[in-house]
Amino acid sequence: MEFDAVLLPPRRARMIEQGFWHDRTINQDLDACVQACPDKLALTALRVESGETTRFTYRELARMADRIAVGLSRLGVGRNDVVACQLPNWWQFTLVYLACSRLGAVMNPLMHIFRERELSFMLKHGEGKVMIAPKSFRGFDFEKMVRELQPGLPHLRHLVIVDGDGPDSFEALLSGPAWENAPDAAEILQRSRPGPDDITQLIYTSGTTGEPKGVMHSANTVMANIIPYARRLQLDAEDVVLMASPMAHQTGFMYGLMMPIMLKASAVLQDIWEPKRAVELVRAENCSFTMASTPFLTDLTRTVAESGQGVPTLRTFLCAGAPIPGPLVEQARSVLGTKIVSAWGMTENGAVTLINLDDDDERAFTTDGLALPGVELKVVDVDGSELPAGEPGKLLVRACSNFGGYLKRPQWNNTDADDWFDTGDLARKDAQGYIRITGRSKDVIIRGGENIPVVEIESLLYRHPAVAMAAIVAYPDARLGERACAVVVNKPGQSLDLPGMVEYLKSLKVAVQYIPERLELLDAMPTTPSGKIQKFKLRERLREQLGLPS
Repeated sequence: MEFDAVLLPPRRARMIEQGFWHDRTINQDLDACVQACPDKLALTALRVESGETTRFTYRELARMADRIAVGLSRLGVGRNDVVACQLPNWWQFTLVYLACSRLGAVMNPLMHIFRERELSFMLKHGEGKVMIAPKSFRGFDFEKMVRELQPGLPHLRHLVIVDGDGPDSFEALLSGPAWENAPDAAEILQRSRPGPDDITQLIYTSGTTGEPKGVMHSANTVMANIIPYARRLQLDAEDVVLMASPMAHQTGFMYGLMMPIMLKASAVLQDIWEPKRAVELVRAENCSFTMASTPFLTDLTRTVAESGQGVPTLRTFLCAGAPIPGPLVEQARSVLGTKIVSAWGMTENGAVTLINLDDDDERAFTTDGLALPGVELKVVDVDGSELPAGEPGKLLVRACSNFGGYLKRPQWNNTDADDWFDTGDLARKDAQGYIRITGRSKDVIIRGGENIPVVEIESLLYRHPAVAMAAIVAYPDARLGERACAVVVNKPGQSLDLPGMVEYLKSLKVAVQYIPERLELLDAMPTTPSGKIQKFKLRERLREQLGLPS
C-alpha cells in the first residue's frame, strides 16, 4: 500500500526543532519496558460474558508480540501492508498492534458495531491484506459476515478468526505456535521495523461527504499527543488505566493501548460496558485513571451510589465526546471522589484540549479545556479573520499531533499552507484560552460518543420507496448526550413508520447505533428559497414537541 500522508513532510523539521516529535515508535517503548520492568503486570483483559481474565507481564507481552508478528509474516504481511482488526477490547487487539509495529505493517482498527455496509467500503478502500475478527461477539456471527464479504475484496488474502476452530483461527495461525523461536524469526523481526514517520495507524472517521474518511497517523503524530496528555494529567508508571471505551476509537487506541506502554504503566481492558463490573475492576486492580464518554460516567456514578461500593483509587475520569452536565460533575465528584476532566478532540489529532487537574470543577462543565502543548487554536469568522475572546466562530487547530491526511482523498484534508486544520466545529475561546464547542458545521450527530454519519443514513432513507424527503437531526438525551430523529415527508399514497424504518435500515446492514430512534412525519419540509432543508427549524420543532428549552 502506498500512503499519501502529504501533511507530514512539510512540518517535520519544525516539529523536531520544537521538540514535539520524539522520533521513536512503540517498539522502542515496549523494549524499554522489557529492560526496565520485565515482570511488571502490563495488561489485564476481562471478557465480561465468559468472566475470563487474561494477564501479561511486559516480558510476556513482548514475547507474544514477536510471536504474532512472525505469524503475520507467514501470511505475507510486511512493511506498509494493512492489517484490519475488528475486535472488542480483547488482549488480541493490543497484541495485533504491537505485532504490526514489529513488522512495519499498518493497523486498521474497525469498530465492532460495523456491519457489511461499512466494512465493505473500509476494507476495499484501505486495501486490508489480513482481516482479524471474532468468531462471535454479543450474539453476532462475525465469522459468517466477513467470509461472505471476502469474495468482493480483492486485496484481502486472509481471514483470521479469534476463537475460531479451524486452520485459520487466531490461535492456530498466530498465538499458538512458538513462531518467535523459528530460525528466521530474528531476521523477520528486525528487517522492516518502521520509522517514526511511517504510517502506523489507518482509522476511519464518519464524515459528511457520504463515505468514511481514512485518517493516517504516524508514530510521531500520535506520540506527540500522548506525551503532553499524560503530563497534564500527571500520569506515570504507577498508574493503572481502565479502558472500557472501544480501542477501535482513538480514545481506547491512544490512551488505553499505547499510553500505558509509553508510561511503563498497567492497562486493564473491559470488553462490554457493565458498570457493576467496572466498579469491581477498579477495586480489584486499583485502577487510577479512565477516559470515556458521558454515559459511562453517569452509569459509574449511579452504580457506586446505589451499591455503596466505592472506587477510592480512581483519581481521574476524563470525560469527552459531548458536553458534561454540571449536576453530573457535582454528583460524580461527591459520589466517586474522582476529579472529572473535560476534553475535546478528534480522530485526526487525538485530544486537543483538556482542563488542568487544579482547575475548579466548574471548568469541566463550562468549557472543553485548554490547548495541550504543541497545539494552537484560533476561532475565525467566515472570512478567516480571527475573532476576539468570547465570539463564536469556526475552530481551527494547528497541532503537532495533526494527522498525515485522508487516505486517497487529499482534497479533503482541510489543512491550509500554514498547517491550520479546519475542524468543522464551531467554538468560542475565553480570555484564558479555554474553548467551548458551540456547534458543528459538520452534519454529524454524536450519540454516546459515537459519530452518526448523517449524510449516509439520509441517502439510504431517500432510497426507500415511500420517502419523498428525509432529514436527520439530533435531540438531547440525558444519558447519551444526543439521539437521532429522522424527519420524513412520505410520497403520496405511501407511508413509512418507525418499525418499518428500523427494519429497512437493518436490512441494509446499517450499524444499529446509527439507526434513528425517533421518526417524525411532516407534510412538507421547511426549506430555503433554493430548496435546502432548514434543519435548525426541524430541531426547534422537535424541541417544542419534547418540551425542551430552545
